Amino acid sequence: MTSPAIPEARRETLYGIQYLRAFAALAVLAFHAAERSGYAFAIGAAGVDVFFVISGFIMWVIVERRPVSPGHFLRERIRRIVPIYWLATGVMVAGALAGLFPNLVLTASHIVASLFFVPMRSPSTGELWPVLVQGWTLNYEMFFYAVFASCLLLPGRVRLAVVAAIFVSLVALGFMVESDNALFATYTRPIILEFVAGMMIGRLWLSRHVPPRWLALALVVASFAGFAMIGILNLPFDEWTCGPLAAALVYGTAFLEKHGGGVPFAKVPALLGSASYSIYLWHTFAVSVAAKAGGAIGVAPPIIFVTSICVGLAAGLCAYVVCEQPLLRTRGKLLAQRRLLPSLRRNLTQDHGR
Repeated sequence: MTSPAIPEARRETLYGIQYLRAFAALAVLAFHAAERSGYAFAIGAAGVDVFFVISGFIMWVIVERRPVSPGHFLRERIRRIVPIYWLATGVMVAGALAGLFPNLVLTASHIVASLFFVPMRSPSTGELWPVLVQGWTLNYEMFFYAVFASCLLLPGRVRLAVVAAIFVSLVALGFMVESDNALFATYTRPIILEFVAGMMIGRLWLSRHVPPRWLALALVVASFAGFAMIGILNLPFDEWTCGPLAAALVYGTAFLEKHGGGVPFAKVPALLGSASYSIYLWHTFAVSVAAKAGGAIGVAPPIIFVTSICVGLAAGLCAYVVCEQPLLRTRGKLLAQRRLLPSLRRNLTQDHGR
């Protein structure tokens, strides 16, 4: 992603968005650590809302700047999302078979549905969760990618309107019809509108629309204040509350990139942003182990909470270095080789002709 106001050396990365990805992943990590150590940090779950708005924003900006076919778009998304997710799910299944997760009930149909991002009620809890619980968000991501890819066949000027119309219609249908069907219950939730909000922000970001710096900064501050107020006062919240806050946060952060030198680079938050997917997928394994071990030896809950966060973060970073980065490098090499093939063939043909 690029911005005209960002120096050439930094044009490939919007560091503000990277920092938000880090914030979202750490919020979810803290939510699960608190849950397993006897604390309440429910607002941490709102990290998912931030992720969804960011996803809509990034997909829109990438495709508008570098148009691709629907097939190419989906292949790239699958290569980015699926291998790590399948690996984490496989570890979960292996752990359950080994007796490490006694409360996890496995069925072949639920495992297959989980691997292929099909919403299905968990035989363990009855909730709409895959084998790896946090993978429920990926069911939404893949659905968004499928709809978005289909709309790439349409002219650019109507693409956003069509995606918005589809998602708004689904949400309206959810209000009008009651159903226990897993697919219906999943894809009619208002949370899908957060992808549309992200796309709208992306469209504005690519246009000449640039709000004053004070307004962008005020939206960021107001959004963090809103999340903090919900958490401190233990207020009820859902996507209707957190969706607008997440959208304001992404909007303000994205447009701060268009003022001055953009958002400054900071090594640690940038690293956490890059590793946010691995942190999100892998942290629950480490958090569960740390919480159980701490409880077994009588460690005080505050120490369990902090330790769980540290261990969960370390696990995510290790997975990023050991699993995700090598896979991404391998994919990059394969893509580079694929781009070289046509020129090599041409050179061989020309040499043969001589």
